[in-house]
Formats: sequence, C-alpha cells, structure tokens
Amino acid sequence: MEHTTDKHQTDEAVEQNQALAIRPTPAFIGASWAALGLGFISYCIGLWNANLELNEKGYYFTVILFGLFSAISVQKCVRDRAEGTPVTDIYYGLSWFTTITSIVLLTVGLRNADMELSEKGFYGMAFTLAMFAAVAVQKNTRDVKALSTKF
Repeated sequence: MEHTTDKHQTDEAVEQNQALAIRPTPAFIGASWAALGLGFISYCIGLWNANLELNEKGYYFTVILFGLFSAISVQKCVRDRAEGTPVTDIYYGLSWFTTITSIVLLTVGLRNADMELSEKGFYGMAFTLAMFAAVAVQKNTRDVKALSTKF
C-alpha cells in the first residue's frame, strides 16, 4: 500500500516538474506584453501624428482592433481543439476568416493610401508586431491559468 502512495507522489512530482518546464518564464511573459504594447502604441502614435483625414484614421484604428481580437480568437480556437475542447467549425472558420480579413483590409488600405512607402512599412510592421504579440500574450495567459488551476 505504501509503495502505491510513493509511486503516486513520484508521478505527481514528475507531472509538476513537467508543468514547470512548459510554464512561460516571467521574462517571456514580460517580453510578450512589451511587444504588444510597443506594436499597438506605436501604431496609434503613428495614426495620431499622420496627415490623414479623421475617417482614414478611424479605418486604420478599427483594423488593428479587429485584427488583435481576431488573432486572439484564432489562438484560442487552435488551443481548444488541441486540448480536446469542442469548438464549432463555424466559429473556428470565422476566426480564421476575420484574421485574414483584417490583414487584407490593412494591405488594401495601405496600398491605396497616399503615404510614403516608409510610413506604409511602419504601419505594416507595427500591425504585425501587435498581432504576433497578442497571440503570445493569449498563450501565456492561458498557460499560466491552466497551470495555476491544476496545482
């Protein structure tokens, strides 16, 4: 009987060690949040200072908000499916569709905008940084939450 208890404790210790190995480090969590802030705030400062009509600024601001929400939704759907949590095909497809749509809307908007090429590049890179960082922040948040409820 005692042997079974020792084995259970050993298995639990191994599981905790594995969980710690997959837990995102504080440095990565901080870097993800910093990248999200840098990408989003830079994009917004660029819009604030841009020589654009107010409706154009609104368009680009809406596109980044739409993109960030969509990217987080895709990450959640992919993760849910990987963990066996049911996700409807329609929600999964809509998440991907809206993410791709946000990228297309930014691309079309910048392609047709009367801006310097360097300014277009700035918006594209800030958008990309914010989108990638939003996925990383969502993943880190979910990993930490899953591990904290497990142990």
